[in-house]
Amino acid sequence: MNIQLKTQGASALRPLTGKVSLVTGSTSGIGLGIARALAEAGSAVVLNGFGLAAEIAKTRDQLTADFGVEVSYSAADMTSREAIAEMIATTVASHGQLDILVNNAGIQHVAPLDQFPVEKWDAILSINLSSAFHTMRLALPTMRQNRFGRIINVASAHGLVASPFKAAYVAAKHGIVGLTKVAALETAEEGITCNAICPGYVYTPLVEAQIDGQARAHGISREQVIHDVLLAQQPNKRFATVEELGALTVFLASDAAASITGIALPVDGGWTAH
Repeated sequence: MNIQLKTQGASALRPLTGKVSLVTGSTSGIGLGIARALAEAGSAVVLNGFGLAAEIAKTRDQLTADFGVEVSYSAADMTSREAIAEMIATTVASHGQLDILVNNAGIQHVAPLDQFPVEKWDAILSINLSSAFHTMRLALPTMRQNRFGRIINVASAHGLVASPFKAAYVAAKHGIVGLTKVAALETAEEGITCNAICPGYVYTPLVEAQIDGQARAHGISREQVIHDVLLAQQPNKRFATVEELGALTVFLASDAAASITGIALPVDGGWTAH
């Protein structure tokens, strides 16, 4: 059987033209990098997250100016199922569709398991795992109606392996990987895919602050912090970049990835190859 491949042209340069994407936790860091990549690929984008109103407006304006796509913003609190429902409903009402859902919102806390604050456990599970359940269950009806959907969950290398003192984060990220597989199986015949990206350490402003803080706390150089502390588990000894994660997200959202579903793809420099 011969399979006809689409002719390369303008659509190959902007493969997501006409699509609508929602990225949670996208006012900074990884989420913003992913939102920017989706906009560059031609998708309208709904941002979500916390931040100063003026900075968020500046980000919206910049993305629109750079890529000529519609960019909107939802301040929905990812701990509130009601706020999440309103965000999804508003997106669908405004655009008539929701094609690409990226669950990126997340928080972290580090403590021994028997000393882990219960309120931190509840907050991490709520934002890192339950919010994705709510966005997915609410987005699926419109994706099913349109016979197209791409759900991309930003998990972590900690969705595949564990580290000490990160009980809630590891549990939530393992949960995201499992949820991804269930959604992939349930939607496999409906033009919808669901995949998880599992980054190791990614260079963001938050990580930059950790480098300086650890260097001061331990009296060692920035290079030692990066090589011996933060990247101790990553064999390639380099941070992943938000641009790399954005490019991968665009690929998973494109027609080229139509047969890729239910995977947990490490972007971790070999961490989980141990």
